[in-house]
Amino acid sequence: MTTQTIARRLVELCRAGQFEQAQQELYDGDAVSIEPEGIPAGMLCDETGLEAIRGKGRRFWGGVETFHVVRCTEPVIAGNWFTFALNVDATFRTIGRIEIRELCVYRVDDGRIVHEQFFYDEYAP
Repeated sequence: MTTQTIARRLVELCRAGQFEQAQQELYDGDAVSIEPEGIPAGMLCDETGLEAIRGKGRRFWGGVETFHVVRCTEPVIAGNWFTFALNVDATFRTIGRIEIRELCVYRVDDGRIVHEQFFYDEYAP
């Protein structure tokens, strides 16, 4: 798959809230996931390998009680890289309702996502 095809499919799956399916379908087994520097320790940390990334996603998204809104911009592609903005308004069982606004950046190699990195400020309750 091309970077553009992968980017469009990832956005489609994210808009549907199918984050784990996106990882299974589009990610390389040795992919790397990087969170912003300075965030409090806890569920969100840097991970290496698809199973570790899926585990991080399960810990985070598994706490969602209700998705109110999931929005993604159209992807912007530059060579093997692409990015989009992700906005999620969700109620979590332990922390209540928050709005997540982040930039998501990905690198594709050999038809699979090998790197993801997220940029955001603290989530707004």
